Amino acid sequence: MSKSRLQSALLLWALCVPAPAQWLNLPTKGIPRTKDGKPDLAAPAPKASNGKPDLSGIWETPSPKYLADITADMKPGELPIQPWAEALTKVRMTGAQASEESNANCLPQGVPRINATPNPFKILQYPDLVVILYEAFNQWRQIFVDGRELPRDPNPSWLGYSAGKWEGDTLVVESIGFNGKTWLDQAGHPTTEALHVTERFRRRDLGHLEIRVTIDDPKAYTKPWTVTEVMQLVADTELLEFVCNENEKDLVHLRKK
Repeated sequence: MSKSRLQSALLLWALCVPAPAQWLNLPTKGIPRTKDGKPDLAAPAPKASNGKPDLSGIWETPSPKYLADITADMKPGELPIQPWAEALTKVRMTGAQASEESNANCLPQGVPRINATPNPFKILQYPDLVVILYEAFNQWRQIFVDGRELPRDPNPSWLGYSAGKWEGDTLVVESIGFNGKTWLDQAGHPTTEALHVTERFRRRDLGHLEIRVTIDDPKAYTKPWTVTEVMQLVADTELLEFVCNENEKDLVHLRKK
């Protein structure tokens, strides 16, 4: 990834991190704490009433690394990308198409990119349904854990259709039905309508949520590939309203590049 694109990602992360203490004197109930009253992030992961791991909580990425480049942990040449997709990514990395990015137009970032944005997200877990509320652009996802199959001919959408099942202590989520208009990251790795995303959510302990993501998009990549991101628990606060189009000033400058 170019130095300028990485600097832009770091700046975005710095600007978008929510201000602390938006909800004063509102400690998160029912979580272990250390002697000084801080959340004990190393405590065991909690269990839901049905015995499954409880993924509930507010989570955020500790770094904009995967937002900037989802392939950041890969070695050069390791990504199984098709030639046309690689060429397009190189063009996007110059910033020449920055104004075409969905995020720049206040449109959804897509899956899995939305998990890597600097804004936190809140997981609400029920026996047959998991809901994720994203502070970024006030978006949400429904993950059905009631045994239903994914739709056979879904209407293309920004965040797709998701169904999950438990495999031991891991929630495995399959998502399809994307519109192919989103980038996987700011580097510009593309997606198509053939995208199939598998997310494996595992709560390591109280304070850390591992999301192992497999990208399977046969129109853009030669085989499935996987990255692992780890989110941190954000306690004693709540999500804020984030209306992207309110006082939006960026797009006009991007179009001048």
